[in-house]
Amino acid sequence: MRSLLFVPAHDNRKCDKGLVSGADALILDLEDAVPPAEKALARQRCADFVARHRERMRLFVRINALATGEALADLDAIVPAAPYGLMLPKCESGRDVARLAALIAEREAGAEPLRILPIVTETAASLFHLGSYAADAGPRLCGLFWGGEDLAADIGARANRDAPQRYTAPYAMARALTLLGATAARVPAYDAVYTDFRNPDGLREEADEAERDGFSGKVAIHPDQIAPIHAAFTPTEAALAQARRIVAAFDAAPTAGALALDGRMLDRPHYLAAQRLLAR
Repeated sequence: MRSLLFVPAHDNRKCDKGLVSGADALILDLEDAVPPAEKALARQRCADFVARHRERMRLFVRINALATGEALADLDAIVPAAPYGLMLPKCESGRDVARLAALIAEREAGAEPLRILPIVTETAASLFHLGSYAADAGPRLCGLFWGGEDLAADIGARANRDAPQRYTAPYAMARALTLLGATAARVPAYDAVYTDFRNPDGLREEADEAERDGFSGKVAIHPDQIAPIHAAFTPTEAALAQARRIVAAFDAAPTAGALALDGRMLDRPHYLAAQRLLAR
């Protein structure tokens, strides 16, 4: 998935717009976007929306955090509707993913297991456990997503970006650890939202950097952000053609540790990178 678009689960209009946004997946939000007084209504609307549209596109539902009194009610309402997956906020380790997986299993009736996409950097404590997802999360884990807004609130920072709008050191570290934790767990890493949704150039620059560094996609908060994200994460035809040539060259010489192509020496990391590009 290149793009995942947040929409408030209780807002039918925005959910319907999400379906035609061009995003690769929607995240129906039961957490931050829904006022406490509207949680019950949001669950009902979300379950109905998922039941009607789950065959049309990938639908994730962001439930409330496990530590709240809302998470179990979210699961009771949403799991029977069989979305593509659940997004788990305030996740502090792979053990939280395993705990959610057990709660899903108690309620699940569908043939296809629900996937879990945790948000893994929303508390300071979570940064010390980003290596745990490889061993502890289990087979439902489908990626790691990082965010800097809740982390800044937990730390008590005045801002998480500097004057040129680049992440300051604690948040750059959280981003890097998410990428490394996802790689260790052999799942995709998804880059944080870009909150200035009226700045497509800034979004494109940040998405280009994320793609360069190894992220698989980026999460959006507005439909207008989908096109710049897709432009960054969709390989060009020239890049695909070169990747095919690299893979073909190594496949033709399976015992070679390195080989020459177009005057460049290539080794196995180039082969693996080309395979990943073609897989995307």
